[in-house]
Amino acid sequence: MPITLLWAVDVYGRVYSLSTVGLRWERADDTLLELKRVTAGKGRCWGIGCDHHVYLNMMPSETPIRYREETYENQRWNPVDGFTDTLLPTDRWPWSDVTGMTPQPLHSFQLPSRSWEWEGDWYVDQSCGGEPSQTGGWEYAVDFPANFSPDKKWNSCVRRRRWIRYRRYTAQGTWAKIPLDNPKKPPLPLSDISCGGWEMSDQSGRYPYLWGVSQQGQVWFREGIHPRVPEGSSWEEVEVPKEVAQLSAGPGDLLWALLWDGNLLVRTGLSLDSPTGSSWEEVESPGKEIEAIHVSVGVSVVWVVTKDYKVWFRRGVNSHNPCGSGWISIGGEMMMADVGLNDQVWAVGEDHGLYFRIGVTTSEPSGNGWIPVSAHCTDSDSELGAPNWQNGTDTPVLEAAAPSVVPLGGTDSVTPPLVADDAPLASQQDTPKPFIPASDSFINSLVSDRDRTSTPQPSITEIPQEEAEELSPAPILLTPEAAGNNVPWMNVDLEGAEAARSGQAAGTSSTDKAAATYALGALETSQGFGEEDSPVWTWISGGGCDVDANSQISWLSPLTSSLSLTPVQSAAWSKQQQQEHREEINKKPLERSNSVWVRKGALRWWRDWKPQRWVDVGVALEQSTKCDGRKDSIFFVYYTHYDEKRYLQVFINEVTALVPVLRDCHHAFAVYTAQRTKQRWPLVLAAQTETDMNDWLCLLSDCCCECRGITGPPSRQALWSTTSKGDIMVHEPSFSLESPVNTMPCDVMFWRQVPGHLRCVESNSLGLVWGIGWDGTAWVYSGRHGQEPASGKLLHQQTDVRSIHVYENQRWNPMTGYTDKGLPTDRPMWSDESGLKECTKGNTHPPSPQWSWVSEWAVDYNVPGGTDKEAWQYAADFPVTFHGHKTMKDFVRRRRWTRKCKITLRGPWLQVPPIPLSDISLMPCLAQSKMEQVPVWALSDKGDVLCRLGVSPQNPAGSSWLHVGTDQPFKSISIGGANQVWAIAKDGAVFYRGSVSPQNPAGECWYHIPSPPRQTLRQLSVGRTSVFAVDDNSNLWYRQGLTPSYPQGSAWELISNTVTKVSVGPLDQVWIIADGVPGFPAEPPGAVCHRLGVGPLQPKGQFWDYGIGGGWEHISVRGNSAEAPRAPHPLLPAGPPRSPLPPRPLTQVNGNAVGV
Repeated sequence: MPITLLWAVDVYGRVYSLSTVGLRWERADDTLLELKRVTAGKGRCWGIGCDHHVYLNMMPSETPIRYREETYENQRWNPVDGFTDTLLPTDRWPWSDVTGMTPQPLHSFQLPSRSWEWEGDWYVDQSCGGEPSQTGGWEYAVDFPANFSPDKKWNSCVRRRRWIRYRRYTAQGTWAKIPLDNPKKPPLPLSDISCGGWEMSDQSGRYPYLWGVSQQGQVWFREGIHPRVPEGSSWEEVEVPKEVAQLSAGPGDLLWALLWDGNLLVRTGLSLDSPTGSSWEEVESPGKEIEAIHVSVGVSVVWVVTKDYKVWFRRGVNSHNPCGSGWISIGGEMMMADVGLNDQVWAVGEDHGLYFRIGVTTSEPSGNGWIPVSAHCTDSDSELGAPNWQNGTDTPVLEAAAPSVVPLGGTDSVTPPLVADDAPLASQQDTPKPFIPASDSFINSLVSDRDRTSTPQPSITEIPQEEAEELSPAPILLTPEAAGNNVPWMNVDLEGAEAARSGQAAGTSSTDKAAATYALGALETSQGFGEEDSPVWTWISGGGCDVDANSQISWLSPLTSSLSLTPVQSAAWSKQQQQEHREEINKKPLERSNSVWVRKGALRWWRDWKPQRWVDVGVALEQSTKCDGRKDSIFFVYYTHYDEKRYLQVFINEVTALVPVLRDCHHAFAVYTAQRTKQRWPLVLAAQTETDMNDWLCLLSDCCCECRGITGPPSRQALWSTTSKGDIMVHEPSFSLESPVNTMPCDVMFWRQVPGHLRCVESNSLGLVWGIGWDGTAWVYSGRHGQEPASGKLLHQQTDVRSIHVYENQRWNPMTGYTDKGLPTDRPMWSDESGLKECTKGNTHPPSPQWSWVSEWAVDYNVPGGTDKEAWQYAADFPVTFHGHKTMKDFVRRRRWTRKCKITLRGPWLQVPPIPLSDISLMPCLAQSKMEQVPVWALSDKGDVLCRLGVSPQNPAGSSWLHVGTDQPFKSISIGGANQVWAIAKDGAVFYRGSVSPQNPAGECWYHIPSPPRQTLRQLSVGRTSVFAVDDNSNLWYRQGLTPSYPQGSAWELISNTVTKVSVGPLDQVWIIADGVPGFPAEPPGAVCHRLGVGPLQPKGQFWDYGIGGGWEHISVRGNSAEAPRAPHPLLPAGPPRSPLPPRPLTQVNGNAVGV
């Protein structure tokens, strides 16, 4: 690691530097130099003197700073004298720059300041175009300003040669005054400066920019700073809307300014092409009633100190979002803070001590505690102050909920001084609060504080020489007369001088070997303002100090920590007691205050606007932690549009779902919020690998659950759902979800993912959850309430097999019969089932990279509608309904090819062998219900009706299957309250199972229920007192007339259309999976919808509330029995319903029930 310097200024204007490999502060060689503040950069440090001039200190280096001055001598040929400096009136100057527009005679070149010296005299450049020339450096041309060449031709009428002279910068390692602009107007006296911008580009040789603030609130920019011109050339004024008090420039393209009213300005548009930016944006102070007094920025961080000395951190700051998104309170009481290299933070405490923020990393930019900068001053400064007792320590200062920060005293190598028995003990309450100068001249501010009552000086006890040699050197404050003539003359009489005189009067002899030490009372009471033995710091700059959280710096070594110590540690402690205290504290974890944690990465984003395409973006998850443990997170997406930096931000507490999606074989996932759900446009991101995608999904999901207080496995009342991709999602309901008034909107529901892969899932309020895979395998949820499903014992291997289909299409023509030569308007000859997308056997892949092929492509004969011997289906045209036999009017045909793929993962699911299932249903019940055995009905993949025996909360998988006889295969079954079992046969016929009871779990007979007219039902769901069904045309039907005495009902009533699945819960709540959303024709099918207005007097409900959508396959609300107190039902809203209006309800009178 290179050796770099930390810079600081005390109240006297003395400048100190501390090396990363040193142990002591080194004072500037110029003892007469007085600076108000400094700002450091790589290899340099700028300062503002008390004379309002700007000073520069360039770090010494092996490479000298040299600048080449050059001018051109121009001549023209005439027939009499040949080439002379007598030019035509229209020619350029005899001595000029390379363009000939500016006159530059040799005597016009002057040194810019006293920091430069000439290396030699002027000489002619003997080379032309970089190659040696024999023409004495002359270049010839036909005329000005034609191209010059070293070859003289017959028509060469003009010539020129270059003169060179070098000057060297001689002020490296010293403070040099920057000359005023001449002839330009210099800026008004500056009150603040800040350098930055050296990391704005990766190109080497970029040096920092310098910004300044005048006492009138104007902002100035230093132009012309160059590797060979470190001082710059001139000042340029930058317009500001309000008067600025202080500003800070970061190493990159961040610039913040502090206004006199306490608010802040942010400069936007900073770039290499526009170093002064384009516009200002105002940001409010962290506190509404407390103004900010200092701001400091880094690469992507902003720190602010307010008037009450509280420290604040700005969230979400980035080059794409320079204004950030919010303020976070950070523990500690500081006068000012400075962000250095690597975004490390340095500060001057309220006690005028120097502190460093530990734990600052790219993932945790706010750090986790303050430690003092424990370095002594050099011996050359002993005449003004002895080694620092406050700052000469390596004891860290940590933070608690209290806003105070206390510096610690004492080190391992220092033995406490002797204590006089009668030494007065000063209480901490009597110590005056340090005064913070508010004006630019802190010396004048100190003068205004002279009327304060100073603490009486205690007595000084002499110690024999023998004992003194065993003790550490005591702090002795000498007067200027005793210190010698090296003390700089000051134009004000500070309190420290009076304290020094008092100390000298009470001291002992000034012999070289004599030693004096303060008593305990002296250590505790002599720390009034202006009376410390070490420099009283007012400013620090770490812009040139290259340290990070892993740096091993001797004066940044947090060995101990305590929050109960007084500002000056008691000198009566023995070395043994201190050591024991350190060992005890080291065992405690590091106490944390408000902090910020950041995770950054690179993903791809499916752009929101047309033309839609994948865009490379940077992402960042920023999480802030409060003192009470509460966390708040924001997810940022940074992108560039037409060279303009932009960003998107998503508040984690607004995220409603994180769902893996299928997009162009990418490892993609969608981020839903309530607003994006309403717009039907989720934020779709893709990672390079599956591991990266899973890491981001887990990280974002954990943050979402953490900010909502969701821990552990799903509750018994959870809503379960599956996506078309097979992912399992759950929602933790609240009482407001089914409340008749103030119902929770469906689009703000938060869904989280459960490990596993299923086609459908069913649950009840006793905590039982069953699922069916795409291959028909039955699974039962093995998680328990209060146990983490992610633990190794609860995760089991789960497999699933799925069939992928493509369709081969052909058209008949009289010449060749059926061929793959279709009409121009036909579907692709290889397509999906809809015919809208071309899908060949070669370009069709498994659903996601988690799947792998386990078979080859084969013709599929098990197609609805039947096939012929070659698996073809026929129709008159595309896309008419296909059938399995050919007729004279069939001009097109198709057949389905299938291939199986398999996925293997781990989840909290146990397999229930051995029968593959196609549908399953658990009896819903109220949460307070107690059942020894829970009725579970299912259908096998062949359509057989099964009843599971022995199912209970203690044995969720049950013991065995009981076959229930039927005369035809079934395709849907559901059991509701009071053991009501309804089923649908494969031909669409509806049946009701009679006499089902706990004593007779299989029932006795089937009763036929007529279907709606000219409709074929395919799925149904039975609640506590209601039955809903879906037909093949995606219509939703409600069964009227259900009573305890007549459970079959009387008629069917049409409720809505565009419904694919329905689920009725134990409270008769109705939820569906909609085939589409009104007003969004491009929305993929599968949206979660909630029926509102459902009640005892209105079991059909009133209208739909559309929630998250696009790819949902199944939903089960049969476990949610959290019933809110009912209130009078509100009237229907005046606005249009949120669902399409259904056709006029149809009714069908029930026929006679028959036993089968």
